[in-house]
Amino acid sequence: MTSFTQQMKDSRQQSEIQSFHEPALHLLGHIFEQKKLSLRSKGYDENNAAVSKEELMQAMAHHFRITQWLAQQVIASLVKADCVQAFGGYIKPKDSET
Repeated sequence: MTSFTQQMKDSRQQSEIQSFHEPALHLLGHIFEQKKLSLRSKGYDENNAAVSKEELMQAMAHHFRITQWLAQQVIASLVKADCVQAFGGYIKPKDSET
């Protein structure tokens, strides 16, 4: 019985994390566009734009009023689901490959 209740708890936690995927991707896209604009205005190649995981985590914690731990779990879930491009401590939206 303990194993079953643990599985239910894990399932609920995973559902909660996945419920933040769409809003997190929207927020990531917004921050990413700001980064591209900043690079463009300074005369740099905007294809080098990326958002640090730390910056996204803090923005998610602030905007969604969630803990930083949960924000980290959402980011890890996005990376694992292959919804974003991750490299080192940075990420960017998948559809930004132009």
